[in-house]
Amino acid sequence: MRLVIISGRSGSGKSIALQALEDLSYYAIDNLPAMLLGSLVDELSNPESQRTSIAVSIDARNLPQALERFPSLLEEVRERGIDCQVIYLNTDARILIERYSATRRRHPLTRESEMTLAEAIDSEEQALSGIRDLADLVIDTSRLTVHELRARIADQVAHHRPEQLTLTVESFGFKRGVPLDADLVFDARCLPNPYWDPRLRPFNGQDAEIVAFLEDYPVVQEMLTDIHDWLTRWLPRYASSHRSYLTVAIGCTGGQHRSVYLAERLARQLAQQQTRVRLRHRELGTQDTLPGPETPPHQGS
Repeated sequence: MRLVIISGRSGSGKSIALQALEDLSYYAIDNLPAMLLGSLVDELSNPESQRTSIAVSIDARNLPQALERFPSLLEEVRERGIDCQVIYLNTDARILIERYSATRRRHPLTRESEMTLAEAIDSEEQALSGIRDLADLVIDTSRLTVHELRARIADQVAHHRPEQLTLTVESFGFKRGVPLDADLVFDARCLPNPYWDPRLRPFNGQDAEIVAFLEDYPVVQEMLTDIHDWLTRWLPRYASSHRSYLTVAIGCTGGQHRSVYLAERLARQLAQQQTRVRLRHRELGTQDTLPGPETPPHQGS
């Protein structure tokens, strides 16, 4: 049996994620009381149930004591040999406020209290911290469309092999904030910046003009080598600790030139060693799954 637990802030896309899994033949249950997790596994482990893939959402509408017990409840499930993934959806608080303002919906925690929307969002994050800390995968949905989130769930969750570490290398711009789902962050803002050459400004780090500019500076290659060597040394440690996902984020000021170049080079180098490497450029809005030693090519969107 495979069990996927979806959690996260209200408005972050939990219902969309659950529906995406339901469309992929998962038996989906919304807003499951955490205390019933063990009973659900017992019931559906029965061969007569014919349920092999289950997805549930657990959110802040649970009783506080149930959320506090989540770590032990999860451990009990895993001790039964269940393949269980915890997926946490996170969204920038400012964007959540904009979403609630646009839809005029009430936040669940404001319905029976005098909290403001901002206070409710902060309180919810604290209540769910125990789940977030145990998450196998954190997805930043701040700038994802519905279709992009559904695609991420299908690719990273439904098609994930539990014995395999999925490595994501992501470029981003610091001016739009650090990705909420980044595990490791490297800062490339100290490198020469093509932006200050008006002729190069329209290009990005995938273009030959930017590649030629950056490769003229030895310090760029030095940083790339240092990051690659550090990851090559420590990735086996992450994998041996039963980690399923790891996101390495490389940032520059705007996320167009230096970070894109480094992410491209780093991801393609690591793909020669890892069986599953995903390359994502947040500010360019593109992603790809790179062919590894044992994987066929796959073109993302």
